[in-house]
Amino acid sequence: MTLQSRWFVAVGMTLSCAMPAAAQVTSPPSDGGPSWAAVQQALGGRGSMQPGDVLRFGFPRTDLTVVADGVTLKPTLALGSWVAFKRMGASGESVVMGDLVLTEGEVSPVMLALQQNGVEQTALHHHVLRESPRVLYMHIDAHGDALKIANAIRIAIGASKTPLTAPTASTPSVPAAFELDTAAIARTLGVAGRVNGGVYQVNAARAERIMAHGMEVPPSMGVATVMNFQPTGGGKAAITGDFVMTAAEVNPVIRALREHGIEVTALHSHMLDESPRLFFMHFWANADAATLAAGLRAALDQTARPTR
Repeated sequence: MTLQSRWFVAVGMTLSCAMPAAAQVTSPPSDGGPSWAAVQQALGGRGSMQPGDVLRFGFPRTDLTVVADGVTLKPTLALGSWVAFKRMGASGESVVMGDLVLTEGEVSPVMLALQQNGVEQTALHHHVLRESPRVLYMHIDAHGDALKIANAIRIAIGASKTPLTAPTASTPSVPAAFELDTAAIARTLGVAGRVNGGVYQVNAARAERIMAHGMEVPPSMGVATVMNFQPTGGGKAAITGDFVMTAAEVNPVIRALREHGIEVTALHSHMLDESPRLFFMHFWANADAATLAAGLRAALDQTARPTR
């Protein structure tokens, strides 16, 4: 150990010992701990804590086989329902936002169940083009008692065929090597992601604070740009996701995507009372992954990003 490293260790130990126990910051358990236990039980125990003290649940549509332009979409590419909970300070109430992936026949019964139980809809639309069967995306919003909202969402999801329980864990095996150079993609995009369910998922936060319901909305509640890569062989990838933009950024992002062969598949809002006003642009391509990453970076550079 060098003299410098010993000095850092000694200082670190001194500060740690001198810090009062009450001042030491501890991270919440990955499942949120006792304060979120009832919500976890209501929604099948599938939630995990995210940055910003957000408890987020994922409900991938593993029951669906959806094909777009000859590509069978993995649930983690574009078929993942989710809901996220965040408590609103001392009031004890929670804000809940989410996005439910539904077939055409599921839209009306799910919407009816949500409305009957106090969960509002903020958007209903397509994200993908030329997919079969057609799927729609219902964005939801609620605030109040977290358990009541969780039960309402469970009833609504139950009106669809969305699996509410996680698949039974299979015998562990050596995972297959991921077909794309994720390190190269991360260097190009300037932000790293993770492989999840056979898809490389990248989230890029915006620079400014997004406000709604009188509180800051963390990126994990649906206000970060999402870029997903599903390998399709030979170094190619099917990509989709959405750019989160202010009004002034919309057309520069469109031009950057189109100049790189990336199709715009939808442009709309997901929320009702956010500040600043945001627009969400969905995209699609299936081509060389490195080339597509460069195109996404060109579009990302047209949006406000955090300074390092």
